[in-house]
Amino acid sequence: MTKRSSESTKPPVEKAFLVGVELFHETKLFSLEDSLAELAQLAETDGLEVVGETYQKLDRPHSSTYIGPGKIEEIKSIAGELYATVVIFDFELSPRHQRELEEAFGEGIKVIDRTALILDIFAQHAQTREGILQVELAQNEYRLPRLTRAWTHLARQAGGGAGRTGSIGGVGLRGPGETQLEVDKQEIRRHISILKKELEKVRDQRSLHRVQRKKANLPVVSIVGYTNAGKSTLLNQLSKANVYVADQLFATLDPTTRRVLLPGNHLVLFSDTVGFIQKLPTQLVAAFRATLEEIKEADLLLHIVDITHPNALAQWKSVQETLKDIEADKLPVVTVLNKMDNLPDPHLAKQTLSAYPDAVVVSALTGEGISDLLDRIETILYEAHATIKVKIPYQNGQLISIFHEYGHVTKITYSKDSVSIQGSIPSRLLNRFLPFMSTPQKKSIEE
Repeated sequence: MTKRSSESTKPPVEKAFLVGVELFHETKLFSLEDSLAELAQLAETDGLEVVGETYQKLDRPHSSTYIGPGKIEEIKSIAGELYATVVIFDFELSPRHQRELEEAFGEGIKVIDRTALILDIFAQHAQTREGILQVELAQNEYRLPRLTRAWTHLARQAGGGAGRTGSIGGVGLRGPGETQLEVDKQEIRRHISILKKELEKVRDQRSLHRVQRKKANLPVVSIVGYTNAGKSTLLNQLSKANVYVADQLFATLDPTTRRVLLPGNHLVLFSDTVGFIQKLPTQLVAAFRATLEEIKEADLLLHIVDITHPNALAQWKSVQETLKDIEADKLPVVTVLNKMDNLPDPHLAKQTLSAYPDAVVVSALTGEGISDLLDRIETILYEAHATIKVKIPYQNGQLISIFHEYGHVTKITYSKDSVSIQGSIPSRLLNRFLPFMSTPQKKSIEE
């Protein structure tokens, strides 16, 4: 018999078994196999060991357990043979489905879904007070309707260690009976209310910062993209900063802003944002509202795409959908095809340019193509103009002055409470006028 070392050892890694479902009537950007491969990446990022996977194709979800009873027995058997203690579903389970599945799988197997997994990864990676508050809010809003189980995994507070049992204000998430359960729910609701008030203060602070930036007339460029596409690496390359970079999903969550001097001696603010992913939990979108509003208020978006990824186009489309969901899809965008240094033939990236609008090929790691990117950014912010028609209330007189000072007015009409202006403005100012566009119109960009 081998004796164990008296030195402290790492806790054993939990083994996870993955489950995917394909509904015949659903249209998806990612294939079932690719989505499960991404789920495996997420599980490994969270410190789990993936030991197997399976899937089921259905006309419609089973009313109580989502998957069929035969599939449940199959998973129980295989998970037992592989010593898996966690079963992860590649979509968000309803509270009822999760409850019924836990009962069906029995003791010894925890049931979690993609949303809980992503929330737990966010909890590990949030560093700033704002990030921690945002993740904690999302976690608690996810847990509240599911508060009927022992949260022995993926239930920690933001920044906690793996495998801890979550608690709010010292009250455990598992009560001995209905009375204790209701006490726990009330405590979580109270905590959610506190978190929302704290985040509202953060939102107000961000609004003040945006007003100050606008007064300084410094354009803001937001870097967006699928998780692990190279956003932080690009920010480091552009600003010679030292933002944390790692080859893993959601390596950085907290937004970072840096000043960058463009070739024409124009100063611009570049802001790195949280990475997107398909099936991004709605709780996170809501909790990260203040951060995501930074994207909406930008003058230009850099959409970073990992051109080496086999699902690059699907990832690009997924980010486009998220931008639409947060109402940031009307901003000027430059698509940046990144990681060309990882291609066996860099010309392969240039051959795919036609699939992406307004694309530039770069290597954020080596710096290749960065000068072309900076030239494109400068052209859009300072040389290109957008033709627009707006109706601006007189109380927004500053915008009227900006149009006259920086734009070209072709027609102006005054009314009792507003002024209607047609003409062109520098593209960097377009975002300020979007709320006042009087009729749906196409914005033509003239270089």
